[in-house]
Amino acid sequence: MNTIETVEGLRAQVAAWRVAGERVAFVPTMGNLHAGHLALVAQARARAQRVVASIFVNPMQFGPAEDLDAYPRTLARDRELLEAAGCDLLFAPGVATVYPRGSEAQTRVEVPGLSDVLCGESRPGHFRGVATVVCKLFNMVQPDVALFGEKDFQQLLVIRRMVEDLAMPVEIVGVPTVREPDGLAMSSRNGYLSPSERARAPALRRVLTQARESLLAGNAVALVEREAEDALREAGLTPDYIRVCTTDDLRPATESDRDLVILAAAYLGRARLIDNLRVQSDTNAAPQQTLR
Repeated sequence: MNTIETVEGLRAQVAAWRVAGERVAFVPTMGNLHAGHLALVAQARARAQRVVASIFVNPMQFGPAEDLDAYPRTLARDRELLEAAGCDLLFAPGVATVYPRGSEAQTRVEVPGLSDVLCGESRPGHFRGVATVVCKLFNMVQPDVALFGEKDFQQLLVIRRMVEDLAMPVEIVGVPTVREPDGLAMSSRNGYLSPSERARAPALRRVLTQARESLLAGNAVALVEREAEDALREAGLTPDYIRVCTTDDLRPATESDRDLVILAAAYLGRARLIDNLRVQSDTNAAPQQTLR
């Protein structure tokens, strides 16, 4: 596996693959990799002859009081994991490569509506940073397909909308969330949890499961959300939000909507945990593996 830090070197390698008629898949990450990231690489490997992964801790998507400086950076270990997983090229640019004029002077990409609710309301500017850096990375890598985890469901929808609105020739694939044996969604920030907090963290998934069962039993959306928030507090988590939304545009669900997703974010010590769970009125319907 090659490690390249410059856009020129990246494009030269991708161009050579194109000449050979090879399809290119892309997995963007911020590093500190875990099994969830490697599942993205495995899916990429199945969909293309060549796989590019990037590691870039994007300053534009962090708020002033967030953990940009403390975010774990484990490049040597990440490189070993990617190589073992079958990645062909690691793109590891510096901040000056991605933002040559500085992130504050950078042209920005906005996805109105989807970016303004849920995590976007709690973290103003976050999805502007996500959309901007993903747009730049797509222009740098020029992949045929890019893969993102469904744990970050709102992010996935934001990127899909950006790609559609800007007519980018990139297929976006959502990959199901990879979980620990106790149900906790894998995340680079789980390392912030103390042992006692880690023991409480799976309550987020349990509460989501209970909320889905309550919805399928016919309970009102407002009641389900209120009871879920109470359950999170009882489990020792501090809810940021837990909402039932439509899957295509994150509208607040009404009683007549059928294809829904429950999204939640909660604080536990230093960690902000997020998760989601799909809800379909037809319980015999197969879960969607790729959102289109």
